[in-house]
Amino acid sequence: MNPVTRLALVIGGTALVASAAAQTTYPEKAIRLLIGYPPGSQTDVIARVFGQKLSEFLGKPVVTDNAAGAAGTIAADRTAKAVPDGYTLGYLAQGALVINPSLSKLGYEAVKDFSPVSQITVSSNVLVVHNAVAAKSVKELVALAKAQPGVLTYASGGSGSAPHLAGEFFKSMAGVDVRHIPYKGVVAAIPDLIGERVSMMFGATAVVMPLAREGKLRALAVTALRRSPALADLPTVAESGYPGFEVSSWNGLFAPARTPAPIVQRLHGETVKILAHADLRARLGDFGLESIGNSPDEFAAVIKFEVPKWAKVIKEAGINSE
Repeated sequence: MNPVTRLALVIGGTALVASAAAQTTYPEKAIRLLIGYPPGSQTDVIARVFGQKLSEFLGKPVVTDNAAGAAGTIAADRTAKAVPDGYTLGYLAQGALVINPSLSKLGYEAVKDFSPVSQITVSSNVLVVHNAVAAKSVKELVALAKAQPGVLTYASGGSGSAPHLAGEFFKSMAGVDVRHIPYKGVVAAIPDLIGERVSMMFGATAVVMPLAREGKLRALAVTALRRSPALADLPTVAESGYPGFEVSSWNGLFAPARTPAPIVQRLHGETVKILAHADLRARLGDFGLESIGNSPDEFAAVIKFEVPKWAKVIKEAGINSE
């Protein structure tokens, strides 16, 4: 056996031993879970519930860390650049991975800098307006916006977030001039929306619907292609005169690229068990969320599909970073 072959076998054998060791001993200490949105946001609430369950299943603390700002890209960047040992994970949203890269230059690439573990949830948003807006339907809102070009405003959780994308799609399809007002998370926009300092928003169901039910906001439509079973009386934007309008958003669990496969598989297995719990599924349903739990390979395929898809959509819609 020549020296090169012998060295390759030694290296390969060492890697296999290290991989097996990682599978049998992980985790040995606390895990840090980065969340891209501020405390109180829908993503934060679900991530904390998920983190608590993950801690119970792994037998080690899972410490949640809100790295909010820039539509989730701060948390994504820190996840991508963390040591790939399974002790820093990211609970990251669609915007940070597949939308924002088409809006601005980032320090990471979704396809090559992450090890996807599993999609956790998927959801649509709800179009809401404050009570002083004289519109009780999407049709009336469009008529109002056309009568007052540049006067109405819409809030989002930051440039590149799903609510921002929904707002720009709406503007493009309806042919209206509505100004974008980005905030550091959707929750941060709520006081200004209720206080009538911003006209409307495409917000997460769990954030805006309780306020709508209390009469503090008015819900007009959902952004899915089909009506939500939990909001059966609320029409979709598509059926309100804009066929094909659909903006959904997902969240998922990620590790840095090059995290050992046994660790990723262990995390995926525990994620599937967590999402199978009836109490958690019921809670997700209360938030208008659908649980996913797909495999790392399936999740990677979603990302590879969505990166060019959203790049094309953003270009065609003329959406610019702000």
